[in-house]
Amino acid sequence: MDDELKKLREQAASATRELLEQSKVPAGSIVVVGCSSSEISGSRIGSDSKPMVAKAVYEGIAGVLKEAGVYLAAQCCEHLNRSLIVEREIYEKEIRFYANRVNVIPQPKAGGSFATAAYAAMKEPVAVDAVRADAGMDIGGTLIGMHLKRVAVPLRLTNNRIGEAGILAARTRLPFTGGGRAVYDENLM
Repeated sequence: MDDELKKLREQAASATRELLEQSKVPAGSIVVVGCSSSEISGSRIGSDSKPMVAKAVYEGIAGVLKEAGVYLAAQCCEHLNRSLIVEREIYEKEIRFYANRVNVIPQPKAGGSFATAAYAAMKEPVAVDAVRADAGMDIGGTLIGMHLKRVAVPLRLTNNRIGEAGILAARTRLPFTGGGRAVYDENLM
């Protein structure tokens, strides 16, 4: 079991590094992650929550994001209306201007094992009803799109699996405005 958890941690870290490389998000950005520990373990989403699996995946992701100075928003499952767990610091800096705090402590069967692991590991976790993330990773079909900024651009990761779960990733970009005669800043694309 320890070898399996180590492998999952490494897969999560590798996918996160690739997400950061492709998305080019700067320090201070928010990355949303939805994660089904059931799917990672080969079961249908929401059917077989695995706290130890989620903890290993969280550790792999959080370590890479912390090193890059990027904030994690851990998405809860549908039972908590896909609320998110974030550090109070980013809530106070940015999220409070557009989202509401909610009163919930995620549990493996009500919020999901990944959000539960995030809540337990974060220094000062708070739950919010929304974020506007700069990039994201959906592990196992958890539907993170509602928490990305307006124009999402799909990313093709070569590290596209954690355990048995597929990974979909995205970055965001500023919306284009103007039309055929407009000139765009290539650095913002």
